[in-house]
Amino acid sequence: MNPADNSTEPQPRPSHPRFLYFTDDGTTPNSRLPVLLYHLPMKKEADNAGFFETLFARNRWTPLWRAGIFDYQHYHSNAHEALGVAQGNARVILGGPSGLTLGIGRGDVLVLPAGTGHCCLESSEDFLVVGAYPQGQEAYDIQRPASSNHGPSKARIARVAMPDGDPVTGRAGMLNSAWSAASAPEAR
Repeated sequence: MNPADNSTEPQPRPSHPRFLYFTDDGTTPNSRLPVLLYHLPMKKEADNAGFFETLFARNRWTPLWRAGIFDYQHYHSNAHEALGVAQGNARVILGGPSGLTLGIGRGDVLVLPAGTGHCCLESSEDFLVVGAYPQGQEAYDIQRPASSNHGPSKARIARVAMPDGDPVTGRAGMLNSAWSAASAPEAR
């Protein structure tokens, strides 16, 4: 299924995203911007990884890899990240070691603002994710939560540009309104 083609094949419509908020725990910076969790109904036998790659690219998020999610706590201090689950399922923890444990599966998309801790706790053998980053943020870093790198990471996170649009719904997507509202001075 290709979201860029003009076929009459119906495209999966995303659910209204859930907003998940995480605070700085002293080692994992997290973000005042919410994590967005979408769900797109997808068929098991479809080329879901190809679908996510095309969808993300169309919405100006560069798909860079197909793999699982690291099984250790980490975050990115210089880039936002979109994770589209193409197949399988997993239990992940978001927000650092004391964060929220969440089940994710085929069709789920996590949109993580820079600084958001994440880690895969367990996954099915067929678990496959497409990772994408806003254009201009493709050289993402990998930071492990630690008090020694916390201050420098927070400084880098503060300089990360807002993306041009939502990786799932495009320029007029929920990310734009949710993240703009959260970054407004009165929301701080």
